[in-house]
Amino acid sequence: MVSRKKSESGYLIREAVEGDLTVLVEFLAKLALHVAGAPPHSLKDDERERLLAVLRSSLNDGNKQILVAEVPREGLVAMGYIYISRSQGIWEQTSHVEFRTGFIDDVWVEPEFRKLGIFQDLLRELVAFAESHGAGELVLEYAASNREAQAAWTRLGFKTTGVRAAAFTSSVQEALANRP
Repeated sequence: MVSRKKSESGYLIREAVEGDLTVLVEFLAKLALHVAGAPPHSLKDDERERLLAVLRSSLNDGNKQILVAEVPREGLVAMGYIYISRSQGIWEQTSHVEFRTGFIDDVWVEPEFRKLGIFQDLLRELVAFAESHGAGELVLEYAASNREAQAAWTRLGFKTTGVRAAAFTSSVQEALANRP
């Protein structure tokens, strides 16, 4: 568990609580729009409810952590989310091998609060969480078009190790139907 940690800059890094979830959904929406390069718009009610449910279920899951950064008189200005995944080795092993990976899923810092060290402080806590759960590897995704994210993560030692492709099932079905 993260202790309430106040920085010299005056912001507080802490674990998210139920009362933070509405703001965190807004952060996730801003992140998605930023990645897509889309203009601001509101979430549909069903999507807002889905995200609230996902975040709510993460609050009490020992393999997940949601952190926030809070600034006095400003409120929440950032979030970071990580979850631990366990998998078995795929090659023949002489004994049971379990790999643990920390997946950094979402990190958002409000634009006017960037360059204050919030991102690094959130990441330090997320990495500590991963290590405390035996994860020796960190994995994350960012859109190939998000140069800002690419630069930030590369500076921190992350290297592109593959390419993830995505498609709607209907598009794949259509393409398959048009093949001999």
